[in-house]
Amino acid sequence: MDTIILGIESSCDDTSAAIIRNGVMLSNVITNQDVHREYGGVVPELASRAHERNIIPVVHAALTRAGIEKEQLSAVAFTRGPGLMGSLLVGTSFTKGFAAGLNVPMVDVNHLHAHVLAHFIKEHEEDDNQPKFPFLCLLVSGGNSQIILVKAYNNMEVVGQTIDDAAGEAFDKCAKVMGLGYPGGPVVDKLAKEGNPNAFTLNKPHIPGFNYSFSGLKTSFLYLLRDELKKDPDFIEKNKADLCATLQATVVDILMNKLRKATKEYGVKEVAVAGGVSANSGLRQAFEDHAVKYGWKIYIPKFAFTTDNAAMVAMAGYFKYQDKQFCGMDATPYSRVEI
Repeated sequence: MDTIILGIESSCDDTSAAIIRNGVMLSNVITNQDVHREYGGVVPELASRAHERNIIPVVHAALTRAGIEKEQLSAVAFTRGPGLMGSLLVGTSFTKGFAAGLNVPMVDVNHLHAHVLAHFIKEHEEDDNQPKFPFLCLLVSGGNSQIILVKAYNNMEVVGQTIDDAAGEAFDKCAKVMGLGYPGGPVVDKLAKEGNPNAFTLNKPHIPGFNYSFSGLKTSFLYLLRDELKKDPDFIEKNKADLCATLQATVVDILMNKLRKATKEYGVKEVAVAGGVSANSGLRQAFEDHAVKYGWKIYIPKFAFTTDNAAMVAMAGYFKYQDKQFCGMDATPYSRVEI
């Protein structure tokens, strides 16, 4: 009998629903919220209101595109956290009502866990390009920078993580002070392709173990702008590409340096990257280069699976469904949690 999972993702500002049947993705629908651009960041209240408007049409579209009737669903998987509490409440509440109406179980999913398991989404039956356990996963986004040792789908250990800011946050905040808008990461990536990564020097942190820190990098970048703007008020405009290239190269170098050390420490050659920053071209190229130089078997997600999406939630839910790890109607969302 087929196992058909509806996944629902509403942790931040993207409303998404997806259908997975026996591990194969049938649909993955995402609705973005452009309203946040003018504020330079996600406004939680606006995000939750938008989820309320979007969630029913998005779920309907996911079912329609998959050619699945709601009565065929085996379970409904939803992001329980971490994320914005108001946004998570919308997804959790909808899931409770929808699952109860269909009399199917609910599966709660850790958002970070789902990003890692995005690598197991199959787009067709013959798709067999999934990591082998154990593997290391570099999870990088606007809110997280972690190195995770993945021993099984339900056995993950964070061996390194940021002690302050995340890599994606560093991109966004540095982009903001340059007037590049929100989200800044994609703009930095685009401009970096035209610039010289060695044009300037930024401080790199010296953190023990496999942990990260990006607060000092941000400060170094701000001081660079402050000092140069005193000499030339048009410094940023004249050097945007070089600034972006230097910033990107420095962030990628910091990320890869710790990841190299972790692969050596744990003797792992299977290495994956996940999260929103995994869409960055500099980071993707660094993975390609390391595969050649160090013999890594790398797993880089398709761009559709780098940002928040329900396919990864459905995939995580599919694994948990196999073990009958369901949750009750008393489940409440959580804004913060570890892997």
